[in-house]
Amino acid sequence: MEMENRRDLIPLVEAIIFASDKPISADKIAKYLEIEKEAISEIVDYLMEYYKGNETRGIEIAEVAEGFFFRTKLRFSPSLKKVVLGKEAQLSKSLMETLSIIAFKQPITRAEIEHLRGVDSNNAIRGLLEKKLIKIVGRKDVPGRPHVYGTTKEFLLAFGLKSLLDLPNLREIKEMEKERAVQPQLIGDDYEDKASEDNS
Repeated sequence: MEMENRRDLIPLVEAIIFASDKPISADKIAKYLEIEKEAISEIVDYLMEYYKGNETRGIEIAEVAEGFFFRTKLRFSPSLKKVVLGKEAQLSKSLMETLSIIAFKQPITRAEIEHLRGVDSNNAIRGLLEKKLIKIVGRKDVPGRPHVYGTTKEFLLAFGLKSLLDLPNLREIKEMEKERAVQPQLIGDDYEDKASEDNS
């Protein structure tokens, strides 16, 4: 595809990403437009750099859960939390604690979660399943064959992660604790100490 035609596609690709109600992949955009994926990937890369480097814009394109979508820039999160996030949009301490254990230890059984938390976790697991942040990924090969749980694409989207490899490691968590740079709507005020213990 010629560069001039590719430039003509930039606003169209931008509009498709903006209109999508969930992260959309370059492959899917290419199929919609019936052009090669490489061209779409170049356009998306251009758009990502444009928004990232433009300090006059409050939004950006992020790659999350195997797709691309528009989101507000993370540096505005503290202000936006006060404006648009109500209590119903946040997770309780027990749900956040359970979710952090599952995220770092998956696949994991309810008994293993309860051993780490020290309390019954049935309600927390049910709540996370209802919010589609976790799912049953199989059964453990032990007596009783209990369900094992793991996170979902919705979890990646909610936390702005491209994949589970983007989860912070123990060193990064300790650095975030020191700098108090953890985004509360993503990880939670009560998360850091528990996550550090779980990764010890």
